[in-house]
Amino acid sequence: MSSQATAYETVLVERDGHVATVTLNRPDKLNALNLTLVTELGKAFAELEASGDVRVAILTGAGEKAFAAGADIAAMSEMSTAQAKSFADLGHRVGAQMEGASFPIIAAVNGFALGGGCEIALACDFIYASDKAKFGQPEVNLGVIPGFGGTQRLARRVGIGRARELCFTGDVIGADEAVRIGLANAVVAHAELLSKARDVAKKIASKGPVAIAQCKRVLVRGADVPLATANELEAQAFGALFGTRDQREGMKAFLEKRPAAFEGK
Repeated sequence: MSSQATAYETVLVERDGHVATVTLNRPDKLNALNLTLVTELGKAFAELEASGDVRVAILTGAGEKAFAAGADIAAMSEMSTAQAKSFADLGHRVGAQMEGASFPIIAAVNGFALGGGCEIALACDFIYASDKAKFGQPEVNLGVIPGFGGTQRLARRVGIGRARELCFTGDVIGADEAVRIGLANAVVAHAELLSKARDVAKKIASKGPVAIAQCKRVLVRGADVPLATANELEAQAFGALFGTRDQREGMKAFLEKRPAAFEGK
């Protein structure tokens, strides 16, 4: 499939084969998350899901400075209690949508990922960080707390002690520290960040897509249930995959010592 692009007002979606790149596109505002951007982000991922042929997505930010520097404070400062709750609900819906996507989403964090920006990155399956990346949940500096799942996903990613420290202090950490505590998977030279993400995305896209979708589903759902329940989810998914054409093709290709041609069926 040739490369193609779909533009929203605040989000750019590019397709190249089975890999999609979604770019938060408000560079003049450091990609700050307002109602329009978060809504369009959800629509973009819904569009990719509906297409049926996306196997991996990369999420990054436009410009050289920010992945997303946080929520749009000017817009938030005027919100009522009800409006703030509605905005948080929207952020949670989009985060859950990203976690529930049938394809992995790699965050390529190219600069500031603060507040809502950090939370959107945490909703991705894993994070590659530019050596210029900065992470943090500084909401307490504004008299509020993370509202897009930050307290919960951060704790599940880095452990409760680290999450408490970051959320209570509002401290901002660099890419090396993010990797050290398990927030990011790797630090990549800034100019090479998207190349790294694309290389890994293409590797994942070459695997059995139905298997990848089931693997993601079991990892996400199994994280918050007892081990015996999670293991049963795994066993059910493992068994179900033996009813797919991809399983037959994958094992036949292995025995014939050739690359598999997966169809996603």
